[in-house]
Amino acid sequence: MAQVPAPRPGSALLRGGAASFTADLRSLLHNPLFSDVTFIVGKERRELYGHRCVLACRCRVFHEMFLEQPLLADASQQRQPIILSDVQPEVFLAVMEFLYTNCVTLHSCIALEVLTSALEYGLEDLRKLCVQYITGTLTVELACEALQAAVTYGQDDMKKQCLTFIEGATQDVVRTQNFRELSDQSLMVILQSDGLTIDEVELVRAVREWAHVNSVVLDRPVPDVAADVVKELRLFLLSPEELTDLERENRKDQFIPVAVIGEAWKFHALKKGGRAQPHLLRRRVGTLPREHHRRYLDPSLK
Repeated sequence: MAQVPAPRPGSALLRGGAASFTADLRSLLHNPLFSDVTFIVGKERRELYGHRCVLACRCRVFHEMFLEQPLLADASQQRQPIILSDVQPEVFLAVMEFLYTNCVTLHSCIALEVLTSALEYGLEDLRKLCVQYITGTLTVELACEALQAAVTYGQDDMKKQCLTFIEGATQDVVRTQNFRELSDQSLMVILQSDGLTIDEVELVRAVREWAHVNSVVLDRPVPDVAADVVKELRLFLLSPEELTDLERENRKDQFIPVAVIGEAWKFHALKKGGRAQPHLLRRRVGTLPREHHRRYLDPSLK
């Protein structure tokens, strides 16, 4: 690789206007003029044009991709286009916009997919911009979808911010379709939180509905689908009357194992949690008070 000569003693690096530089590079975006690589993108098989030198110097994945392409003996020959069938053209254009200009234009319909592409192409700065946009524009409808992406792709900063939003709007969030479509791992992230602003009776009802939806989608029995998540329901918070109602409802689908409900009854009989994990005995932010909370569940309430 050619080496850039070292600057002479006494030389100074002077910078021109960043805005005009960015605008000039933006003019090359998806511009067939001087383009030397073509992408066939998405199910629509849309042609998008690029410049190998720009893409390769900005993205290691493209650098390696272009190295694997055979050299052309004649510059007039056409290289074979690169097929990218599993990404939307609008999403790939957003990635290219970032590579050419170090800026990206996002909206809610593509932000999560651009984040996925940023991770795929190893673009850390683009990843940060996507997380910043997604967490800054969360809504009740989109919060669970964003949390799911954060859990799937190991984005802990994004997961934390999504969970904070869900904690503040739990009663509305659990009514959304995206809540019902969560994976069991993502749902457990929510259920392990002390900050949920919902009472446990409502939460149990929402998780039961989640289990029934996923039972149909996965073609598995409700008890199998819910086996892990029900362990995070805080049945110790329920009164004896509510446990009786829960047992009656549970006979229809065996949503919660009998042994798990039995531990809650044992808690009421012995007035202690036995082998229960400590967090299962803690009230959430939205937990409505019951008599047994004050008497023997949480001494700090006395």
